[in-house]
Amino acid sequence: MDPLPRRQQEVLQATVRHYVDTVEPVGSHTLVRRFGLPASPATVRTAMGALEQRGLLTQPHTSAGRIPSQQGYRLYVDQLLPAPGAAALQLEKELTGISLQWAALDDLLLHLARRLADLTGLLSLITRPQRPSPLLQEVRLVPSGDRLLVFLVQGPDVSTSLNLRLGAGLEEELPILERWSNQQLRAGGNGHIPWERLPSELRRSGGLLRQALESHHRIRSEELDAVVAAGLGGLLAQPEFSHTSRLRPLVELVENGPRAVLGPIDPRGGMPTEGILIGTEHPHAALGQCAVVQATYRSGHGGRGQVGLVGPMRMAYATARSAVQSVASILDRLLS
Repeated sequence: MDPLPRRQQEVLQATVRHYVDTVEPVGSHTLVRRFGLPASPATVRTAMGALEQRGLLTQPHTSAGRIPSQQGYRLYVDQLLPAPGAAALQLEKELTGISLQWAALDDLLLHLARRLADLTGLLSLITRPQRPSPLLQEVRLVPSGDRLLVFLVQGPDVSTSLNLRLGAGLEEELPILERWSNQQLRAGGNGHIPWERLPSELRRSGGLLRQALESHHRIRSEELDAVVAAGLGGLLAQPEFSHTSRLRPLVELVENGPRAVLGPIDPRGGMPTEGILIGTEHPHAALGQCAVVQATYRSGHGGRGQVGLVGPMRMAYATARSAVQSVASILDRLLS
């Protein structure tokens, strides 16, 4: 969107600030009186009308003042965001003194998530660092008594082993199953075995291997998708979530698919994006009335994770963005 005239910039900034502080629509007289705008109420009222025509302000009731729209918040974030306040600067100073003294990574992430929630009164989420899993290249099947050792080769120095119970009469099928599986992996080149092509004579042994691989993949995905969260109680105190019906979809998403809260995946690199998503900019309907502020951090060996804050569209964006960037920076330093 094109830059606004200076007067409209001042009025939009003041309207956003007033609504964030009070959750009340505002009129021109209040803006002039509270923020000392160098203009008469009539001039400010004209600017508010122009902002409303551009879709940046809206009037919830005919006789009420104006509040920012989703588009108004977007322009505010993109063009008018002020410097972060003292609280965000204090958090950055506090985090600078943290050293890696934690027994487990989740302890560190939980501490940082709680500090974010305490500072902002919003829901904070931090994902574990993750890197794209290498593709499965080869399968080795080694029987040992009544057990079957399955070696999953994903590279010259990357492999995983599974220990399965070997059913009676299956040992003779293993060399054929191993050869067939590796032929499929080489032909496909995508790390997946097309089980629908499994020959009928390998149904029993192939079924055992397929079940083991799917279980391993599911457990691995659950470990990587784990998200540390804090501050849900802070959302309960926000007027926008005073009705359970508005909060329930968000709570269910956090519980069942927390990684989906932190925005879309960048299709170019398969990794999460950064920035601020406002309202329906987020692809998930449960966040249509919310805003998500997020940043990406990097760990050693190429892992990447996300730090995010979730709250109503009416939030202190400068503080939220500075806070998540501070936490992402400290994780960069501690985990690199």
